[in-house]
Amino acid sequence: MRALALSKLALSALGVLLFIGAAWAADPVGTYTCLGHSPDGGAAYKGVVTVVKTGETYQVTWLIGGKKTTGTGVGDEGFLAVSYQSGKDTGLALYGSVKADWKGVWTYQNGTSMGDESWTRQ
Repeated sequence: MRALALSKLALSALGVLLFIGAAWAADPVGTYTCLGHSPDGGAAYKGVVTVVKTGETYQVTWLIGGKKTTGTGVGDEGFLAVSYQSGKDTGLALYGSVKADWKGVWTYQNGTSMGDESWTRQ
């Protein structure tokens, strides 16, 4: 009986944490300053990211060093997964919300290491 009470308490605590997390989360639509690092300890970069809702998906556009990259994302207020094409390279990025901002990791198709990227809402 005590184990049942403890498991109910644990589930209640988890529910509260998820509710609080959702309250901090923000819709990904917007314009962001982007900071990141390429995979394998690669170069740091800075740019602008724009996220637009397109039906059930999102269009994500990066402008970094005068080069435009586009992708299609799926997700919600808590996460965003983006498949992108940059020149001849394709890849995948995964972001989690941190209040109104986003932090994530990314890699190229067939990649064996990840880069990191953070978006700060403008």
